[in-house]
Amino acid sequence: MIQRLFFLILLCIYLPAAHANETITFDKPPPSLKQWYKPQSKRNVWHHNMFKLRREIQAVNEYMTANDTEHTQKWALRLVTHYRKIAEMVPEWKDELELAWADKLEAAAKQGELAAIGKAVKKLKQSCSSCHKHYRAQVATLYRAPDFSQVHVSLAGQQITYLDFMKQLMADVNRIKIAAEDGYKDKAQTALKALRGSIKTLGSSCSTCHKDAEARAYYLGDKTEKLLNDLEQDINSGKSGHTLGRLAVQACARCHGSHRIVYDLKTALD
Repeated sequence: MIQRLFFLILLCIYLPAAHANETITFDKPPPSLKQWYKPQSKRNVWHHNMFKLRREIQAVNEYMTANDTEHTQKWALRLVTHYRKIAEMVPEWKDELELAWADKLEAAAKQGELAAIGKAVKKLKQSCSSCHKHYRAQVATLYRAPDFSQVHVSLAGQQITYLDFMKQLMADVNRIKIAAEDGYKDKAQTALKALRGSIKTLGSSCSTCHKDAEARAYYLGDKTEKLLNDLEQDINSGKSGHTLGRLAVQACARCHGSHRIVYDLKTALD
């Protein structure tokens, strides 16, 4: 869902300009940011720092509204710490930060001056919004999208790349459609048998990222198996088109909607 959201953001930016015959360019984030995301880092450290900042800004604003000075101070000082950490993690962005306002926030927090805290937090939040406007979509695409180039699949005793495996799946689906439409039922059934085996293999490869069996079963479990069985019968009856389309949506399009679109954008931005 997160990946789809960022794709829609990019799409909304790009389409109006493309219609006007303009060229859109995206600023690439500094190289030093990459070290704070997987696989270079065991955890997506940068992302967690962003989560902390968002939570701390919310806490400060809510406690200020309640005139709770003690807890406003607590969360404001945490906010200062994690805001300054941005410059430590990505030195290239140091000049984009409102570090002077971070100092003012720290001083106001220690004095319990709620009005000054509110003013300083507003300035820091503006700098966050400015950076997000220029970089957030690209960062999410580059560092949070799956990297299928690192995934290999065993097919007929050979290790092939994930992308080549996807091409094989697509060829099997098209082979079923072509043969069934032209009345070659045996060829369509042979292609279906190959597709069954490939889908089973695909399910095992999904565990590279999807550690929970429920996620894999949703796309490639009982529902997909039933569609494969229905397709086998419908090929023989000469009415396979609709069933093949349903199978393509269940086992292919739903994954592509969240994975392939973002991966293509990642490849373009890399």
